[in-house]
Amino acid sequence: MFGMGPGELAVILVVALLLFGSRLPEVSRSMGKALKEFKRGVSDFKSELDKDLREERKP
Repeated sequence: MFGMGPGELAVILVVALLLFGSRLPEVSRSMGKALKEFKRGVSDFKSELDKDLREERKP
């Protein structure tokens, strides 16, 4: 996965637990919401671009 083995993933998990501790669920939830908003923005941008391109092709 992403060129990382299980050892590297374990180290990242331990570092995340040390840095965030009990706030880890809150941080994960915030990151999930941010990713959802980013995907929504990309989708809106793509649909707007497609709409503009369709209107431009009409004679």
